[in-house]
Amino acid sequence: MATAQPVVVSLADLKSGNVSFEQLQEAFGPESLGILVVKDVPAEFPDLRSKLLSYASYMGNLSEKDFDQFTNEAAKYLVGWSKGREQLKDGGADEFKGSFYANCAFYVDPSLESAKPTEQFPLDQFPEYLAPNSWPPNEMLPGFKPTMEQMCSLIIDTAVLVARACDKFAEKEISDYPTAYLENVVKSSSTTKARLLHYYPMSEEAMAKGMEEDNWCAVHKDHGCLTGLTSAMFVDELKTDAKVVKPEGSCQVVPSSLPTLEELPTSPDAQAGLWIKDRKGVAVQVKIPKDCIAFQTGEALERITRGKFRAVEHSVRGAYAKGVARNTLAVFTQPNLEDEVDLDQHINFGDFARGIIAKNTV
Repeated sequence: MATAQPVVVSLADLKSGNVSFEQLQEAFGPESLGILVVKDVPAEFPDLRSKLLSYASYMGNLSEKDFDQFTNEAAKYLVGWSKGREQLKDGGADEFKGSFYANCAFYVDPSLESAKPTEQFPLDQFPEYLAPNSWPPNEMLPGFKPTMEQMCSLIIDTAVLVARACDKFAEKEISDYPTAYLENVVKSSSTTKARLLHYYPMSEEAMAKGMEEDNWCAVHKDHGCLTGLTSAMFVDELKTDAKVVKPEGSCQVVPSSLPTLEELPTSPDAQAGLWIKDRKGVAVQVKIPKDCIAFQTGEALERITRGKFRAVEHSVRGAYAKGVARNTLAVFTQPNLEDEVDLDQHINFGDFARGIIAKNTV
């Protein structure tokens, strides 16, 4: 099994501007794996990670009737709950993971549940970006919304600093590159989207049959700028009860949050996790430490930097272990729909993204 070590930098070095151009090229350049790991992140991160990723198991164990309350078909299942809507390599639908998608417009304005529709980008043409969030009711998953918002905000704060480092490189290497362009795109975007993922425990039948590694989350490139990633949490749902106990009767008090679930110390399947295709097309596994945030490159970043930084092909595999679920979070920092991602041809993100979503959904 091929493994690779990503470039690691500290949050302090990002804040002080001490990340070298050589480190950035090694992390994001044409010969890179397209991933940078940030260590020494804020002290609240580890507990937030455990708490939020526990909610992924709680959510995955809700009933179909519950899911109906926060599923949005009109938004192409890219707001709220989604399961079995992603197209895999073999052309079938993905039934092995559930996702909760949230617009992160709250980062720029706490009152927003999505980006604001415009004449150029009306709601009926871009519901996947412009439909308001479909949060589960608080009594269904107490404390989920504030936990999700807090974690996403922390990751976007860090992405802004990574973008600032990328800008310094681009301003030196690319003629006519606008000052602080990527940083401004990341910190002002109301179309950034988060995806909380729950990879379901495998059935006996599926484990016996076996699957190709990218039939969990097929080989793809992200189409945003920088994708913030947490390490995965593995939960043995045969031993740890991930079902929400609902209060009975009108006098019952809804708790402020749900308890954090017990996390397995290591993955029960050595091959579960993130797989990146290196520039020679060889798949290598990259592991993210629990107390770090990783950032992967997307196609918008590649275009904005005119190929100086490259998007990376990657896939994800769940755990081949009875009863074990894999939970994680991805935050896709994406430009506003009207922001340009091709500074030469003046192509905005909205037009760039139109075809990608149609290609990836079933």
